[in-house]
Amino acid sequence: MLGLSFIFAIGFVLIHLFSKRLKLLKVLPRSRFLSVAGGISVAYVFLHLLPELSIFQDELQGELENSGLQFLENHIYVIAMAGLVIFYALEHSVKTSKKKNKHADQPKAATGVFWVHIVAFALYNSVIGYLLVREEYGDPLGMFLFFIAMGVHFITNDKGLRATHQEEYDRYGRWLLAAAILVGWGTGAFADVHEWIISVLTAFLAGGVILNVLKEELPEERESSLVSFCVGLTTYSILLLFL
Repeated sequence: MLGLSFIFAIGFVLIHLFSKRLKLLKVLPRSRFLSVAGGISVAYVFLHLLPELSIFQDELQGELENSGLQFLENHIYVIAMAGLVIFYALEHSVKTSKKKNKHADQPKAATGVFWVHIVAFALYNSVIGYLLVREEYGDPLGMFLFFIAMGVHFITNDKGLRATHQEEYDRYGRWLLAAAILVGWGTGAFADVHEWIISVLTAFLAGGVILNVLKEELPEERESSLVSFCVGLTTYSILLLFL
């Protein structure tokens, strides 16, 4: 399914480059769309990514003996928590930087903070591109469900990053994030990576997705819709469990 995964990788790229122009976002209330997307992403993390970490942990038993990484054999979820903490720290640094520039006409984070933020999301995207190839999908439908979950997640991430960094995101950020998808896909397609590295990357992704969803859903100014969130979560959960 290498060819199909490449088509979906291009789809991710197009989402980053053109999500700003999506008519869907202009038709649906912003809060409702974000909440549906958040529900889908949360369902994917809890019903697919986290159970997969349990499988990885079983497969790692004995693989890292006599290694400084041996603790991962029993604590892979620590990496997921670390992913959440890292992205939380990034968001905190961005908000702190914006407060320092609050007297500007359009307050935004400092350039250095912008690049740290974007590079972290580029790594995040490259992991998703890699998993697009390396995930063991049972059929094309499984890959399509992965594409849907991460695609709507990218749209909400794009909106958040664009609101935070303004023209810098459109000028540089979205291109770097789009390129990171292809770098990750190319690595998965043409290079062999050890199983423990895949485990760590998957755990990191799980923590990052959880934080980024909560970041978009919880703030009061987002005017999130609980009903829409539950609709997205329930519908996608049914697809994962029964298809």
